[in-house]
Amino acid sequence: MCPFENLASSIDPRTDSHQSEQGRLAQIDTSLRGPVSFFFAKGLGWLLLASIFGLVAAVKVVNPEFLAGHEYLTYGRVFAAAVDSFVYGWGCQAAFAVALWLMARLCGTQVKHLGVLYVAGIFWNLGVLWGVGCIFFGGLTSVPLLEMPPQVAPLLGFSYVMIALWGVLSFHYRQPGPVYVSQWYLLAALLLFPWIGFSAEFMIFFAPARGVVQSVVDSWFVNCLLWLWFAPVALAVMYYLLPKILGRAIYGYYLSVLGFWSLVSFAGWAGTHFLVYGPIPAWLQTVGIVGNTMMLIPAIIVGLNIHGTALADPRGVWASPVLRFVVFSAVAFTLAGLVATLSSREFGLVTNLTQFTPGNLLHLLYAVFSMAMFGAAYYILPRVMGREWPSAILIKAHFWSAALGVSALVLALYYFGWRQGVEMNNPEIDFITTVRNTDLLNHIRVGAGALLVVGHLAFFVNFAWMSASACCECCCSCLSRFGLIPATGGAR
Repeated sequence: MCPFENLASSIDPRTDSHQSEQGRLAQIDTSLRGPVSFFFAKGLGWLLLASIFGLVAAVKVVNPEFLAGHEYLTYGRVFAAAVDSFVYGWGCQAAFAVALWLMARLCGTQVKHLGVLYVAGIFWNLGVLWGVGCIFFGGLTSVPLLEMPPQVAPLLGFSYVMIALWGVLSFHYRQPGPVYVSQWYLLAALLLFPWIGFSAEFMIFFAPARGVVQSVVDSWFVNCLLWLWFAPVALAVMYYLLPKILGRAIYGYYLSVLGFWSLVSFAGWAGTHFLVYGPIPAWLQTVGIVGNTMMLIPAIIVGLNIHGTALADPRGVWASPVLRFVVFSAVAFTLAGLVATLSSREFGLVTNLTQFTPGNLLHLLYAVFSMAMFGAAYYILPRVMGREWPSAILIKAHFWSAALGVSALVLALYYFGWRQGVEMNNPEIDFITTVRNTDLLNHIRVGAGALLVVGHLAFFVNFAWMSASACCECCCSCLSRFGLIPATGGAR
């Protein structure tokens, strides 16, 4: 056997086809126990940091003297650190964990050479730590969602390739049978993310485009990051977990093909709607408006597929803690599509450069993506760790804190952003009055941020409790195997 055949055999992730279905699923979950737990644990740590940074930033808007004696804790640095910790620390690592597990489950494959994933995960976290640290010490850029210095990008890119490779290999070596819509979304996200990130970093930092073209590239990057990386992973979770838990087929499943291709086809054209009435050609603004409006198509199809399935068994949805998060995410996705249809020059004239835009970003990043990831975590982690969640009360506390907090914050940002835009376009209202009229929004940001911190702490405590219990059982099992404690010690 030649070296290439040996290499191909060593990375072949296919499970034994002669095993029972239950045995193959157990083999898959066992192979992914370490990587999935690792990415969720590190992502949860970054989520806590991001929510604390965000709360500090919100308090500083209400009380500018809060922590004012420290240069590295200015509002601009803390807020940028909160955003990048959330996007790259929590968001990307949660997406890695979910994508690896879902792809392996749907393809009937396992993960080999786990050391590659651990090394990649360590490098990714070091890269995020490096980038966030540079932000605090003045090394941030002025580019939205790319605030970390460009020197971090090669390390993150190298880490990503090693992680995504296993998702692509799983799809390549999949068991014979149909390819499900969740697999389409995951494969598209895994392949599109490096293209999106490389193009933006290259054209903004490494070989900078001239003038306003950089703003066009960044608006394209932000829109693609939301709709072509985070949204597909969330949709894959919806399409997998809802029929799996309810035991029902997806309503109007044949429409999911149109939903997938409409999302992939139109999302990349929608970025320039952020720059309406900016210093770019009118035709480019029109392309962005039309592309953003076309997001209504995948939103309607997801609404028919997911909401139609959920409404067939509303009691089953409400009884499942997992589906509460997932259906909340699905409703938020449909609403995001409806908000996108409001795109027009007149609408952009009011909402651009106001709090409406951060509200739209938070809508997609938290209400759609993060809520789906929470639901996925509550479903996946017990299966890979072999233990149930210790506290149902903490799960409920997490859901209600997250749902109420993000709903209040998004709605407040939308309302006050619109009001702010109307007032700024009214020459009879001076700017100071417009600023003072957002005082209530600033207080809502503090209250909603505190609610989110409570929810994330509940999630963290539950996860730490389950992890500690699993570690304790593992240690007792090892000690009993060597005769150091009675065999029944693990059970006690």
